Amino acid sequence: MRRLFPVTDETAARASGGSAGEDGGGAAGGALASGGSGGLPDGPEGVPGGSGGLPGGDLVDREWSLAELGLAYAYPAPGPGEPQPWLRANMVSTLDGAAQHDGRSQPISTATDMRIFGTLRALADVVIVGAETVRQEGYRPARARAEFAGARDAAGQGPAPAIAVISASLDLDFALPLFTSPSVPTLILTGAAAAPDRMAAAEKAGARVVIAGDGVGVDPVRVVRALAELGHTRLLTEGGPRLLGQLVASGVLDELCLTISPMLTAGDAQRIAGGPSVAVPKRFELVSLLEEEGFLFSRYRRT
Repeated sequence: MRRLFPVTDETAARASGGSAGEDGGGAAGGALASGGSGGLPDGPEGVPGGSGGLPGGDLVDREWSLAELGLAYAYPAPGPGEPQPWLRANMVSTLDGAAQHDGRSQPISTATDMRIFGTLRALADVVIVGAETVRQEGYRPARARAEFAGARDAAGQGPAPAIAVISASLDLDFALPLFTSPSVPTLILTGAAAAPDRMAAAEKAGARVVIAGDGVGVDPVRVVRALAELGHTRLLTEGGPRLLGQLVASGVLDELCLTISPMLTAGDAQRIAGGPSVAVPKRFELVSLLEEEGFLFSRYRRT
C-alpha cells in the first residue's frame, strides 16, 4: 500500500489560510505515518514518521502494520470540555458507483480494505448499521482485537465496540449471534411508536432498545445524541446506503472513509447513499489517500 496524499494539521491550515491546529478535526487528518517523507513524529507502538508534513507520497508499496493504520485513522483529539461525537462512515464503491454486487459488499472489496474495515471498528466506541445491512451481510458481534487492546484501554474504551442497529420495524432474527453472544450488548435504535412486542422480544434476547425518534423510525440527530449520552462519541457507520443517505441528509456525518474499487459492475446496484437528495450538495475535503493494486482508500471530512 502506498501513501499518495497525506494532510497534516499544518498543511490543512495553510491550504485554508488558517493557523495550525485551529480545526478540531485536524488530528484525524494528520495521522498518516510511515517510513517515508512527510507525516508526523514517531507515534504510539513505535510507528515511525518523517519530518516536514508537506503533501507527498510514500512510494514504497508494502503492507502497513495495524499500528500504522490505527494512527492513520485516529479520531480527532477531544477538545476542551465534554467530548463531542464524531461520526464517520466507511463504505466501498466500484468505479461505476455500485456499493454492492449481488446484494453484498464483499465481492467488490479486497483484503486490505478488510484490514482497514477492522481497524476502523477497533477505533470506534460503537458501529451503527441499518437493519437491512444486518440481514444482507449476516452481521456478527464486533470482536476484541489484541493488537488494539492497549490503545482502547488508554482511551477508556471497552475491549470491543458495540453494534447499534437502526430499525423501525425491529424485524430482526434475535437468535443470531449478534444478539445472543456479543461481548458488549447490541443496541437497537428505533422510534417511540415501534411495536411494543418487538421491543420486548429484543430486550428478552439481551439487546438494549434505545428510543431515538418520536414516530416509528429514528431521527439521525437524536441517534447521535442518544449514543453520546451513553458515552459513545467515536461513532462509525457501515451503512447501508439508505441509512447513510439519511445521515447525509440530516447533516450529522463528519467524515467519509471511501474505498474506490477498480471494478465495473453495471447493473442496478445501489450507490453508497440513497434516499432523498439534499437541497445543496455538501462539500467535504480530502484528508488522505492511500493506494494498493488500483484500490484507492480515501478519507474526506466536512469542510
